Amino acid sequence: MRAGAYDVVIVGAGIVGAACAWACASEGLRVAVIEADIIGGGATGAGMGHLVVMDDSKAQFALTRYSRSLWQQLVTELPGDVEYESCGTIWVAADQEEMEAVRQKKEFYETRGVPAEMLDAKALRMAEPNLREGLAGGLRVPGDAVIYAPCAARFFIERAQSRGAELYLPRVVTGITAEGVRLNDGTVIAAHRVVNAAGTWSPMLTPGIEVKKRKGHLVITERYAGFVKHQLVELGYLKSAHSMTTESVAFNVQPRRTGQMLIGSSRQFDMEGKGVDANILRRMLGRAAEFLPGVNRLSAIRSWTGFRAATPDKLPLIGPWPGHENLFLATGHEGLGITTSLGTAKLLVDQLLRRTSEIPIAPYLPSRVPESVHA
Repeated sequence: MRAGAYDVVIVGAGIVGAACAWACASEGLRVAVIEADIIGGGATGAGMGHLVVMDDSKAQFALTRYSRSLWQQLVTELPGDVEYESCGTIWVAADQEEMEAVRQKKEFYETRGVPAEMLDAKALRMAEPNLREGLAGGLRVPGDAVIYAPCAARFFIERAQSRGAELYLPRVVTGITAEGVRLNDGTVIAAHRVVNAAGTWSPMLTPGIEVKKRKGHLVITERYAGFVKHQLVELGYLKSAHSMTTESVAFNVQPRRTGQMLIGSSRQFDMEGKGVDANILRRMLGRAAEFLPGVNRLSAIRSWTGFRAATPDKLPLIGPWPGHENLFLATGHEGLGITTSLGTAKLLVDQLLRRTSEIPIAPYLPSRVPESVHA
């Protein structure tokens, strides 16, 4: 049995696939989206929803800054259930060594057009009174925000459908062929181009791509409005995020519009089970208490885990898969898929339409050779 043909079939309706569907449909392409579970499931549903400019590399900075600007342009169109909140981020410095990192970070951001403000110890306490005394200061990035990502993914899909995109749900793709995609019921959906946006499942559909599962834990609290006002992240988060082989925890707390807080974060490789690891959870909450002592008095209502699609150089794969002219990738975003979804969609559709992108595409092409692989 055959269905189609489409200009583009997108596999995966997480926030990246949903954004790609909207971008393609907005250009007049005939689009199909195929999702095995629910819209905004997987990593989208398990993440914190932080829209953040990150500077782990110049390429990461370029994509996160570009994508955050696209989110800012979209704010007035977002429905209320997306819960867009311009709370900003404070990168918390524990000591003077980390304050030097704050100074460098501020210079890097501001020379590239991203406003940032240094906070000394007193200013940090005024901004976030529940942080412990003795912290050296921090860097406030006021343009960062938080959202509820599953509803954003649904919004993108609805926008795509309003422009003619068709949704196949729940349907399982078992293979990508030169003709399009094959479903587990034998249906072939024909397409001129296929976009693999299946996150941690993407290597099963495109063998050979370097994407690994990275497990993370999150906790959500009862409602404690105003307990924290910004997304709070320790400077050491960047060190823990850099590791590709060890498990780690870091202080990362996010205020929600509901008055609740999301508490993270953890990273584990080579883990298959979805169960909550009591030891990791204890370490993660202990780390949070080192920065927010009062968190020990709060009530948590749920903890859960999710898997993120990580690449060796911590940059996503966006573009054509070498040797397969009809196959494009939009995967490997790890913890930044929510932030970079809109930027990824723009870069992808630019390549499909063979036009120049607003930022250089080379660092994200699947044909690149990541430095961490051959170093």
